[in-house]
Amino acid sequence: MKIGAQFYTIRDFCTTTKDLDESLKKVADIGYEDIQLSGVCSYEPEWMAEKLKAYGLKAQITHFGPERYINETEYMIRLHDIIGARYMGIGGFSGLLGTEFTPELLDAKMKAVGPAIKAINKAGHKFMYHNHNKEFCRMADGRTVLEHICDYYPADLMGITLDTYWVVAGGADPCQWLRALKGRVNCIHFKDMNFDMKEDHIIMAPIGEGNMNYEGIIEACRDADVEYAFIEQDNCNGEDPFDCLRRSLKYFRDRGF
Repeated sequence: MKIGAQFYTIRDFCTTTKDLDESLKKVADIGYEDIQLSGVCSYEPEWMAEKLKAYGLKAQITHFGPERYINETEYMIRLHDIIGARYMGIGGFSGLLGTEFTPELLDAKMKAVGPAIKAINKAGHKFMYHNHNKEFCRMADGRTVLEHICDYYPADLMGITLDTYWVVAGGADPCQWLRALKGRVNCIHFKDMNFDMKEDHIIMAPIGEGNMNYEGIIEACRDADVEYAFIEQDNCNGEDPFDCLRRSLKYFRDRGF
């Protein structure tokens, strides 16, 4: 398993191509080699391929909205071909999984993205769905939304970018889910969960600075054949997100990754 950086962590420093260029260099200087491009400004794929090569980085996965895959399938495949990313991800169906969620809405959305998923697979890429906490809501039949999502397409067509933090936030066990999703979890997300006494709520934290069982999670990742784990900290609580990425990477470097 390789440890990468999820650029959503530093999205506020990637709003222009100039800033994105500087952020790519900073992440490489921290010691990352693999990255996920998500939450960044628009870029030309040829420009990105050049920058990745210059800084010794590999973009293994992206996140775009599902509509872009549905409506611009061929262009999106070409973009990923050029930047060298095998995995083509979405951040989930956040709008769909709101308080008005119904099985019928899920069915319509999953079927709508089907042709794109099949084209992506035919082109040598893999479509990846990223969870939050709502996917662990249990439906009328007692099964979770995530289980129903996995029913639509087999593991060779659709993977799950399992976000271990959001698994815990959904009341589930990331170790159990990693093993259950073996074959789908080519890429996953790591962040830690802590409690802020002053703010009186849970917060996201660099890996090793919270309470999640990362020793167990790492072992489950080995069992599940995870290829890439990307450090993502959506909220750095006023700290420098680059420093948070550095501290999380140190946790894994100290353990031989």
